[in-house]
Amino acid sequence: MNQKASKPAKSGVNYFLDGFRLIKQPGLRRFVFIPLSVNLVLFAAVIYIAIGQLEQVFQWINGQLPEYLSWLNFLLWPLAVLTLLVVLSFIFSSVMNWIAAPFNGLLAEKVEQYLTGKDLNTGGTIDSIKDLPRILGREWIKLKYYLPRAILFLILFWVPFIGQTAAPVLWFLFSAWMMAIQYCDYPFDNHKVPFNDMKFALNQTKGSSFSFGAAVTLFSMIPIINFIVMPVAICGATSMWVDKYRGAYRNGQIAPE
Repeated sequence: MNQKASKPAKSGVNYFLDGFRLIKQPGLRRFVFIPLSVNLVLFAAVIYIAIGQLEQVFQWINGQLPEYLSWLNFLLWPLAVLTLLVVLSFIFSSVMNWIAAPFNGLLAEKVEQYLTGKDLNTGGTIDSIKDLPRILGREWIKLKYYLPRAILFLILFWVPFIGQTAAPVLWFLFSAWMMAIQYCDYPFDNHKVPFNDMKFALNQTKGSSFSFGAAVTLFSMIPIINFIVMPVAICGATSMWVDKYRGAYRNGQIAPE
C-alpha cells in the first residue's frame, strides 16, 4: 500500500494533557507567566481574607461551646479550610476568566503560532487595547449562555428522587460542556469566529469536546493543581483548534445550520 498512514485521532483528554507540555515551551512560558501570576496573587489575597474571617467565626464558636467540646476545633478547622479552598476555587476561576481574558486570548494566539509556525497578524499593543471591549463582550455572551442553564440544573437538585439522582450527573456533563466552550472559545475568537459558529463546531465533535471539558472539570477540583488549569486548558484547546477546526474554517467546510 502506498497510502501514507493516517495520524491516530486524539481524544479531548489527550489535547488537555498536551497543555501541560505546551506551557513549558521556552517561547510560550512568558505568556503563561502573566495570567498565572495574576491568578496566584489574587487567589492568595482572597484566601488570606477568608482565613481571617474563619478565625473570627471560630472564636465565636469557641465562646458558645462548652469546654468539654473544645476538641471539635481540631476536626472543624481542617474541614472548613478544605471546603473553603474547593468553593473558592470554583468561584475564583469564573472571576479570573474575566480578569485574564485578554491574556488568555494572547496565550492562545502564541500557542497557535508555535504549533503552525504562522503569524496570526492580530496587530500590536494598541490594537489589543482597542479590542478589549469585544473580548469582554465575548465573556458576557458566555456568561449569558451559562447562567440560565446553570440555574435550571441547580433547581434539579431540589427535585425529589429522580431529580436528585440525575442532577449530579447532569451537572457534571453541563460543567464539562461549559469548560469546552470557555477554553476553546479563545482560539475561535482570535479568528473572529461568531459564538454560535463556535458552538456548532464543538457540537460536530461532541466526543472530543466533552472529554476535553471533563478533564478540565476534574483537574479544576484538585487544590493547588487548579492554579495552572487555566493556561493548560487554553494551550490544550488551541492544540485542538489547530488539529480539528482551523483547516475546516479556512476552507469554509464548517458553518452553522
